[in-house]
Amino acid sequence: MIALFRLFLWLGLTSFGGPVAHISHFRREFVERRRWFTEEEYAGWVGLCQFLPGPASSQLGFCVGMVRGGIPGAIAAFLGFTLPSAVLMGVLGATLPHWTPGSGVALFHGLKLVAVAVVAHGVVTLWRRLCPDPVRWLMAVAVAGLSLGLDRPWIQPLLIGGAAGVGALACRGADSTTVETGNLPYGRRGGTLCLIAFGVLVVVLPLLVMGRRGLPSLAAGFSRAGAMVFGGGHVVLPLLEDAVVRPGWVSQGDFLAGYGAAQAVPGPMFTFAAFLGARASETGGAWLGAITGVLSIFLPGLLLVAGVLPFWHGLTRSSATARMMAGVNAGVVGLLAAALYHPVWTGAVRSWTDGVIAAAGFAALMTGRVPILAVVAGCVVAGASVY
Repeated sequence: MIALFRLFLWLGLTSFGGPVAHISHFRREFVERRRWFTEEEYAGWVGLCQFLPGPASSQLGFCVGMVRGGIPGAIAAFLGFTLPSAVLMGVLGATLPHWTPGSGVALFHGLKLVAVAVVAHGVVTLWRRLCPDPVRWLMAVAVAGLSLGLDRPWIQPLLIGGAAGVGALACRGADSTTVETGNLPYGRRGGTLCLIAFGVLVVVLPLLVMGRRGLPSLAAGFSRAGAMVFGGGHVVLPLLEDAVVRPGWVSQGDFLAGYGAAQAVPGPMFTFAAFLGARASETGGAWLGAITGVLSIFLPGLLLVAGVLPFWHGLTRSSATARMMAGVNAGVVGLLAAALYHPVWTGAVRSWTDGVIAAAGFAALMTGRVPILAVVAGCVVAGASVY
């Protein structure tokens, strides 16, 4: 449990670029370096987490922890991966009233350039692994184009669903992949209980607190947002805005300030909820609100993946499921390519010097010889100096 916590803490400190880029970081760690999974097994886990709503990269880490260390390992993986960005966002939310205008802007600009380099590296790496034939190339390009052209918060889950359907018909070369779940510490009865708990959290809790104020009502809003997002990332933002800005928990200005910071820190973007919980009024304290926000937004997705795991082994033996998963993975590559342009590139690169800094970071990552922390430090220093 301690070893898993330390490993995922390192990943939580160094994984920039959003949920799909995190999948690339995880593949390098669990497939290339540690050889815990084969490429096919890992692709199966990715397909599972992309099929389900919730924070995909956190769900993937949770699954890895579960297989390697049971329930304690799953908890350790989640805590290690989530704590760095959750603490950073919670501190920002608690201290935001004391910041002077413009303070920290240069630092955040440098971190955004890090995200450009990391996401570009993730696109190249995943393209090589998950798009091995012309059919999947075309699927990835089509998903990227549609995502950029339509640019609506609801388009990503539709594109993932469409990629699954096209994959079932067109990805004939995909092999059936068995995701081994024999190491689970519980069976189908335990999985069913997790699914029931998911339903209570997402359906029953909002009904119980309807029209009320206080922490339970805030938790219900975060849970609803966390349960409706496929793949996590930027799609959660309009749902969170609906959950906390419209009811008056957080001001629009604070919401936008936290959104900018969430793009610049490593780890899961769902930890934006720590900032919002800390800024929310009527919660009884910034840190109590931050903890409520983080637990509420992550718990539905973790319960859902824990509930589905005991049933997933049988589904992955189907060739139709394998073709659908191949399509989903190609769609994920397309979404990441679209995100590389907007909002990552458009939100970070303001001049040709910014582009050179991001390109240098990308080239360093592609060599495989430069530690990611060195890339982060270099981009931050260079980006802050030219801001």
